[in-house]
Amino acid sequence: MSIARWLAAVVRTTRPRQWPKNLLVFAAPLAGATVGRPDGFGYALLAAVAFGCASAAVYLVNDVVDAERDRRHPVKRHRPIASGALSGAHAIGLAVLAASCAVAIGAVIGEPLLVACAIAYLCSSFLYSARLKHVPFVEMVLVAVGFLLRVLGGASATHVRPSVWFVLVCSLGALSVAVAKRYTELTSLGGDAIRHRPVLRWYRPRVLRATQVSVGALLLATYLMWASGESAGTRAWHVASALPLALALARFGALTMRRTVRQVEDMITRDGPMLACEVAWLSLFCAGLYAGG
Repeated sequence: MSIARWLAAVVRTTRPRQWPKNLLVFAAPLAGATVGRPDGFGYALLAAVAFGCASAAVYLVNDVVDAERDRRHPVKRHRPIASGALSGAHAIGLAVLAASCAVAIGAVIGEPLLVACAIAYLCSSFLYSARLKHVPFVEMVLVAVGFLLRVLGGASATHVRPSVWFVLVCSLGALSVAVAKRYTELTSLGGDAIRHRPVLRWYRPRVLRATQVSVGALLLATYLMWASGESAGTRAWHVASALPLALALARFGALTMRRTVRQVEDMITRDGPMLACEVAWLSLFCAGLYAGG
């Protein structure tokens, strides 16, 4: 195999389509309307790189562990390790290198909390791949924790202290995505669902759907409680921003109802109406920050 083809296989395994998830490190600086420290934007970028390396390590190990199961999936069977384009030994070696880089970034810039977040992400993700992905409900929580640790990593790198409301909203959003992932797998793969992901035998579509709706409603209520407690200058803008957030949640619910093998993250980042709602929410949210400043 040529070097170019090998590199292409490595890049594909690290899931470039998933890299936007690492932009969650900017959530705390955005919510706080501050980069938190001199050159805070640069530190946030370093946190994004750290979690990019950490997630790459996890994807490499996960694909080695799941190679046989992926070969039975209509889309995942084309992944480099499952298809034989990248050897398992090479993937493990690269995973060790990527994990080391993820931890080293926090150590080099002297941010122990970023190191802790990166290590927590790696440990929880590797435990998930090794065993906990077969434990119902716990595995969904671990998927949500992966999103939340990115947020907390960005906050630690930029010295922005997140509020309790902020952590609650982010946690509920992450849990909603995790539940939606399992719901779409269970409803879209049919009889192959359990063979692809054995833990799905413990779930029922109606229960997952009800959970997704309940978590979404709780997220919206939590967001509104936070917005209503803001100062007079920002309150109206942030309460108004709940409308496009509600529309985004409704759109997300409609998209996950469809039978599709698309990744849930693609529904969030590549659907036109969803993007329109997200832009509208972000515009009103930032307008509130500007009005309050």
